[in-house]
Amino acid sequence: MYKVINGVAYDTLDSTVDKKFTYGAPGDPCGYEETLYITRDGHYFVYTFGGKQSKYAREDIIPIEREEVKHWILSH
Repeated sequence: MYKVINGVAYDTLDSTVDKKFTYGAPGDPCGYEETLYITRDGHYFVYTFGGKQSKYAREDIIPIEREEVKHWILSH
């Protein structure tokens, strides 16, 4: 997925996966995934996607500040 937010380009195909959390089994309509990426320029973002009944029924990209990364990881 590719998305520009506040002038910053976020691209799951051109960024590095740092952490990934999966909830539910494949095909679970309530299941979802949250994947933390870092861009080549050092910007972090979370890619989200899930089943039709999950909190991430549509794929999205959510920017996250470097200072928030540790808290995000520990909250999972």
